Amino acid sequence: MKEKIKKLLNNFLIGIFAVIPIVLVIQILFFVKDLLSDVVRFVYSYSDNTIYTILFLILSFVVLVSIGHKIAVEGRVWFITIIDVAIEKIPFLNTIYRVLKKVISMFSSSNKQFAKEVVYVEYPKDGIWVPAYVTNRFESKYVLFIPTSPNPTSGFTVVVDKAKVLKSNMNIEEASSFIVSIGVDYDKITELNNLP
Repeated sequence: MKEKIKKLLNNFLIGIFAVIPIVLVIQILFFVKDLLSDVVRFVYSYSDNTIYTILFLILSFVVLVSIGHKIAVEGRVWFITIIDVAIEKIPFLNTIYRVLKKVISMFSSSNKQFAKEVVYVEYPKDGIWVPAYVTNRFESKYVLFIPTSPNPTSGFTVVVDKAKVLKSNMNIEEASSFIVSIGVDYDKITELNNLP
């Protein structure tokens, strides 16, 4: 009887873990849908005209695409720089804003020089290797973000000597997939065999 209950609970947990990614994606889609619905309702309540609402949404889309293009090409947009300067003058809020921008920048494909490298580091002790994102470098020191499974946005920030890290061929997406899948999605067997 105990074995049947144990097997039943095991299958239940496997089912939960199989459904969680689907539920999260659906939740994100519902969030985006609700956000867009709120924007449409807000705009429509002012204009009370469907054509104006559609034109506003199309114009918003074009503006956001042009901002993204300008940032990808030039690195900055003048009015975002003005907002950055204004927020920098507000205590406490400036810290939150600066950190959020850096974290988003780390995972953004538009920023080529920031955290595009994945390495292996021995953590939390010698002989245990984990993937880490290189977030900064200072001479012979690396600043690493070591994500925790299954949530790659939480983790530890450490400073290690360059000699303590091993290069990886994984990109940010592959490393994040490895962490989210708790190691199931990992096809770098040659890298694994090269770890001491």
